[in-house]
Amino acid sequence: MGRTRCLWLLMMLFVGQAFAQGPVVVRLTLHDTIQPVTADYLRRGLHEADRMQARAVLLSLGTPGGLLSSTREMVQAIEQSPVPVIVYIAPAGSRAGSAGFFILESADVAAMAPGTNAGAAHPIVEGKTMDPVLKEKVENDAAAFLRSYTEVRGRNVAAAEDAVRHSKSYSEQEALKLHLVDVVANDDASLLAALDGREITRFNGTKVVLRLKGVPIVPVVPSMRERLLGSLTNPDVAVFLLVIGGLLIYLEFNVPGTVVPGALGTLLFLLGVFGLNLLPVRHTAVLLLVAAFCLMALEFKFASHGVLAAAGVGALMFGLATLVDGPIDALRVHTGTAIGAGLGFGAISFGLAWVAMQARKNKILTGAQAMVGQLAVVMNASGQVEVRGELWAARAGRELVVGETVRVTGVDGLVLVVEAS
Repeated sequence: MGRTRCLWLLMMLFVGQAFAQGPVVVRLTLHDTIQPVTADYLRRGLHEADRMQARAVLLSLGTPGGLLSSTREMVQAIEQSPVPVIVYIAPAGSRAGSAGFFILESADVAAMAPGTNAGAAHPIVEGKTMDPVLKEKVENDAAAFLRSYTEVRGRNVAAAEDAVRHSKSYSEQEALKLHLVDVVANDDASLLAALDGREITRFNGTKVVLRLKGVPIVPVVPSMRERLLGSLTNPDVAVFLLVIGGLLIYLEFNVPGTVVPGALGTLLFLLGVFGLNLLPVRHTAVLLLVAAFCLMALEFKFASHGVLAAAGVGALMFGLATLVDGPIDALRVHTGTAIGAGLGFGAISFGLAWVAMQARKNKILTGAQAMVGQLAVVMNASGQVEVRGELWAARAGRELVVGETVRVTGVDGLVLVVEAS
């Protein structure tokens, strides 16, 4: 029985290895903004496809755009890929906007699903309004970049350049008629069937015939690291981590010895900084955030009746709103996030400042000065009085009567000054 089981396991292992060595199409899914993490994911997927000797890489793409620096890296990776790359805008309702259009046109095969669109690739420098000279320079550079490989791919250079210079966007049928894409297909299976037997010219000039009929599709999903970093590159998430971490550190300084808020706050703050490090950040906004934290810290030091904290909240909200200088809305901090985080941090700071001010106003509860205002009872003829369960020497402007109740008005060394209550 044991021998039969071993033979069965060996047979299954052999079959599994044979299947693994068979032809496959590697599928990558990129429905996100274009930034350093997505560029890393694409490079890893292409490397994995090469290792598996895949027939092709099918990149399912849907993006509003992203960073031009990451786009250049991804286009270069596609051009140098040893495995043919099919970029497929899918499913219906997806788009390849801005940076996504550059990636679409760089593919060995460009494809779109019905109900999708691509284009609107006019470059934006860090979300700013450009002066005419800078605008012309950026447009010319982006157009030349697009022409450098669109022409090699044999696609419509003029129509592609219109997407850059005039922000034109095309439906799947318009893109097909203008020869910006090679095929329109409903799904992955129909796309591979339509491409089976088609001869394509790689970027290096070599010709390859695609053999994709019946080839299994093997997905390569983002790793845990890439998913984590992808979340951190969301500007709103990074800002929340930064603010919550700063607030916990702030609490640790005002309630020393609690340890947990300080440790957790440091971790969250550093995660926020790490995420922001992957995005284009305005240095002036960083200075505003530093000023905001300093102003709120000074509120505890000096009783400004909330003036310093209010100025800090204003600096915090404006700094957060302008912190990330992305080319598209998805790569900027939303105004609601900046206002919410700023007001939340400010409300807690005002609360802590109020508690500190109340503590300053409270009477001293320890030492001899704590006796002032207390009622005392004269215990003997020598003038000793009992107050709060303790015997003290006392003096008054007159002779004290045993059993009399007096009020403490002051302390002179170790003698209480009393008067009639």
